[in-house]
Amino acid sequence: MPESTRTITTRDDLELFTRRWMPEGDPARELLIVHGMGEHSGRFEHVARFFVDRGYAVSAFDLRGHGRSEGSRVHVDSFSDYVDDLQEVVESGPADTGLPWVLYGHSLGGFISAYYLGEDRPHPNAAILSAPPIAPEVPTVLGMAVQVLGRVAPRIAFPNPFEGDQLSRDESVGDAYFADPLVHTKTTAGMAFQTFYVAQSRCLEVIQSISTPTLVIHGADDTLNLPSASAPLAAVDSVERKVYPGLRHEMHNEPEQAQVLAEVAAWLDAALS
Repeated sequence: MPESTRTITTRDDLELFTRRWMPEGDPARELLIVHGMGEHSGRFEHVARFFVDRGYAVSAFDLRGHGRSEGSRVHVDSFSDYVDDLQEVVESGPADTGLPWVLYGHSLGGFISAYYLGEDRPHPNAAILSAPPIAPEVPTVLGMAVQVLGRVAPRIAFPNPFEGDQLSRDESVGDAYFADPLVHTKTTAGMAFQTFYVAQSRCLEVIQSISTPTLVIHGADDTLNLPSASAPLAAVDSVERKVYPGLRHEMHNEPEQAQVLAEVAAWLDAALS
């Protein structure tokens, strides 16, 4: 599957690294992937291949401060930087082709995508939100530290407190994650504060404005973003939510990934028909 790359310049002059995969022949639809915290778009190549084989043109990009994109590592001064960057990628790609397009966000990417869908921006024809932390449970001590340091020392970085087996029951997934030189295993206090406190305070209001047909998927055994973190989305009229028994955080990397992606594709076929 051939891959092309380019960069997109943000309004504050950062270069965002983007990837694009094309099917044989003319594509019928577009799909844009937004990855999770600390990782990068290259970890979704197999997801892109799945949809390319079904006639989609697939794009993905590294969030600012992630992967090959510019910016302080896993840091933002404002959560809106992520959402504004997403709009710039959308306007330079999927929304400019004239084809039906899908927004696919995982974890932090799912939260960014949910926020994007609730605002007045160029909207997709359908959306997939995978394990989005709309209402996460942050441990009390960590939460207090984030709220203090996020204000007074926002660029202090601390390790992300999780193990590889929380991503998937396939041990090779966690091993590859921590061996990946483009994965960043720390987060700044400012990024955590902006995401889980500043943006969180408005998130429940924002998601009520989502009108795009949206499928939320979540692993029942996800201990990184507990299933309850995406539950508020189920109350939104345009949203359907499915919880997968036995699956962990990265459902697209679980042994049942083919089943999960096939069900996502079938849902999209119905939503886009």
